[in-house]
Amino acid sequence: MARGVVGKGSDLAPSFRSPGKSFAGIDAESASRILTAAADVALVLDNEGTIRDISVGSEELSGGDADEWLGRPWLDTVTAESRPKIEALLQGARSSSAPTWRQVNHPTQRGGDIPVLYSAVEFGKSGEVIALGRSLRDMAALQQRLVHAQQSLERDYESLRQAETRYRMLFELAHEAIVILEAGSQKVLDANPVAGRLLGQGARFLIGRPFPEGFDEEGTRAIQDLLGAIRVAGRATEITVRREGDDRRLVLSAVPFRHENVSHILVRIVPISGTEPLTVEAARNRLTRVLERLPDGFVLTDPGGRILAANRSFLDMVQLTSEGQVAGERLERWLGRSGVDLNVLLANLKEHDSVRLFSTTVRGEFGSASEVEISAVSAPDADVPCVAFSLRSISRRLPETRASGRELPRSVQQLTELIGRVPLKDVVRETSDVIERLCIEAALELTGDNRASAAEMLGLSRQSLYVKLRRFGIADAAQGLAGGDPADG
Repeated sequence: MARGVVGKGSDLAPSFRSPGKSFAGIDAESASRILTAAADVALVLDNEGTIRDISVGSEELSGGDADEWLGRPWLDTVTAESRPKIEALLQGARSSSAPTWRQVNHPTQRGGDIPVLYSAVEFGKSGEVIALGRSLRDMAALQQRLVHAQQSLERDYESLRQAETRYRMLFELAHEAIVILEAGSQKVLDANPVAGRLLGQGARFLIGRPFPEGFDEEGTRAIQDLLGAIRVAGRATEITVRREGDDRRLVLSAVPFRHENVSHILVRIVPISGTEPLTVEAARNRLTRVLERLPDGFVLTDPGGRILAANRSFLDMVQLTSEGQVAGERLERWLGRSGVDLNVLLANLKEHDSVRLFSTTVRGEFGSASEVEISAVSAPDADVPCVAFSLRSISRRLPETRASGRELPRSVQQLTELIGRVPLKDVVRETSDVIERLCIEAALELTGDNRASAAEMLGLSRQSLYVKLRRFGIADAAQGLAGGDPADG
C-alpha cells in the first residue's frame, strides 16, 4: 500500500518492501496493462526524449492529438512554458533522486490546452524513460468554476455595497422624518437625523427604543391602532398625532416591507401647522379615501379594461363584497351586453381621451340589473397607463313604463337607448310602432280629431283605427267606440 502523498513537485518514495519478489512473475504484457490502468496517459521515451510508444486511458486524450505524438520529441507536444518542466522531468528520471510530479499543458487542435500531471522514471539499460500522466481537465474545470463563483460573489458584494451606500445617502439627506421598525417588537431599527430632531432625541438614541414614545395618550393609541392595522391588513390610512407637550400636529403614515424574511414597517412623519396646506401625497391619500366613499361607482382599469381597483359603490352594484373578487377581471363581465359597450368605450377613449354620459346596464352576480351613465377618462401618460370609469345609477330617473325594456318607447331618443339591451328584431318592431303611432297622431291633428277622415287618410277602416288608438293609448279611443264619432255621420 502506498505510503506517500503525490502532488505537484512532490517526491514519490519507493513503497514496496520486496519488489523483486512481488513483481518477479510480471511479463511485458501485464506491465503494459498495469501502466494503462494506473495512468491516463503513459509514454515510453528513448534516451533522447522521443516518444516511441504511447498508451492513452483518458477519453479526452484518446482519438485526438495524442495519436500524433508518436515519433515526436516529448518537448514538441507541450506548450512553450511547459518545456522547462519536461526537461526537468527527463533530467530527474536519469538521476538517482526520487521522481517528482509536474503539471504540463498539451495544446490541442480544437483550441485550449489539456493540463496533465506527469512523473518520469528511467527503466532499461539503454536509458529509456517511462512517463506516467494524470489528466487535470476535471480539476481545471472545477478551479475555473470556483474562480467564476468568486468573481460573481465579488460583483454581488460590490452591488450590495453600492446599494447600501445609496440607501444610506438618501436616508440621511431626506427632508422627512423616517423611522424603520421591527414589525413584531415595534422597536426602532433605524432612524434618520430628521426623525431624531423631530422626536426630540438623537437618531442614535432612538435605535433599539420601543415605538411610539413621547406622544400624547390619544396619539399613542392612534399609532398602536395604525401599526396593528398594518400587521393585519398590510395597509392603513395616515393619522394626525401630537407629541406630548407640543402643539404641533404630525401626519404619520406607515408601509410594511420584508427584508431577510423579517417583517418591517417604515414610518414617515411630516409636521404640519393649522394654516399649512396639505402635502401632495397627503392630498392624494385623502382623494383616495373620498373615492372609496363616493356614492357613484368608481373603477380603475388597465388600457385593456382589466380592473385594477374599485370602490365600495361599484362592489354594491355588482353584488360582491371585496375588491379582491373583481381585481384582475375585465369590466365587461358586469357591464352592458356581450362586451360591446366596453369595446365602444375603450375605442372612444383612444380617440378622444374621455367619454361622458354613456348609457348602459350593470349586471350583478345574482341577477340584479341597474341602468347607469358612465363617464370615463384615459391616462395613457401616467406612470402606469390606466382608465378611470365613473358609474352613476339612473334607475330612479327612468319612467316606470320602461322597466321591462319591451314597453313602447315614447320617442326616437328612447328607442335608440334600447340598442344593446334588447334584440334587434324587437328594436325593429318598436321602430315600426313609433312610426305608426306618429302617423296616426299626425292624421288626427290634420283632420281636427275626426277619426273617420283620419282612417280614410291612412287607408284604414274605422274599426282598425280604433284598435290601434286603444293599443297606443291615444285619448278617447274608448269613447269613439261607444258613442261614435261626431263626424262619422
